[in-house]
Amino acid sequence: MLDLQADIIRTLGVAPVFDAAGETERRITFLADYLKASAMRAYVLGISGGVDSLTAAMLAQAAVRRLRDHGHEAQFIAVRLPYGIQADEADAQTALDVICPDRTVTINIRPAVDAMLAEVRREAGDLFELARLDFHLGNIKARQRMIAQYALAGAVRGLVIGTDHAAEALMGFFTKFGDGAADILPLSGLTKRRVRAISARLGAPQELIDKVPTADLESDAPLRPDEEVYGVTYDNIDDFLEGKSVTEPARQRILTAHVATAHKRALPVTPE
Repeated sequence: MLDLQADIIRTLGVAPVFDAAGETERRITFLADYLKASAMRAYVLGISGGVDSLTAAMLAQAAVRRLRDHGHEAQFIAVRLPYGIQADEADAQTALDVICPDRTVTINIRPAVDAMLAEVRREAGDLFELARLDFHLGNIKARQRMIAQYALAGAVRGLVIGTDHAAEALMGFFTKFGDGAADILPLSGLTKRRVRAISARLGAPQELIDKVPTADLESDAPLRPDEEVYGVTYDNIDDFLEGKSVTEPARQRILTAHVATAHKRALPVTPE
């Protein structure tokens, strides 16, 4: 069992030791170097009001500012993508105030999301279980948000930033071709507590660092905590990824989720 844990840690790239200052600088440099090498001119990222998008955005804004200081064309575009009225809109606005993005764009995804679900149900409504309709709606929201971000990125010769990190990757807590789709993942290999540590290092407000994480995809259960979905806490998940001991029930819940979501981490699948 410990060998399996070690294999997962290695696969997800979680380092055995962590230095917030060093990792912050390394990831800013990574973003700056990659944008320059790709000959692209912008980073685009959806801002939700949570600590993950806040941290990724602060890293990206620092990276493009550094590039401009060295004479390169670069900008960071923060995108608000509410489905109608977002329950925690105030947090998203606080995040934007902290990030100070070069440009902010707001796109209401509700008309597009509702139209897509209505059309699919009109043609194949018999395939949908009513009890899971809100779940499917949530996935459409996630994918529509990525459609909007790629449309903007295409207009400005930009790259889309994703916010996936090791804790979410371990649990498979992302939508395929939704928030799981991106050009670059500056938080890759980080546990949730390490994301928070980098956010603190960058000067994020404590209320956003400590905010209860939520994907907020379900209309019937707005702001549902991630940990409620997982059945374990982020502390459990982070301890597992950092090679520490966890209770047997927590270990089994984590491993069960990891196995059940393996298909999400193996895209696309090929015959080889």
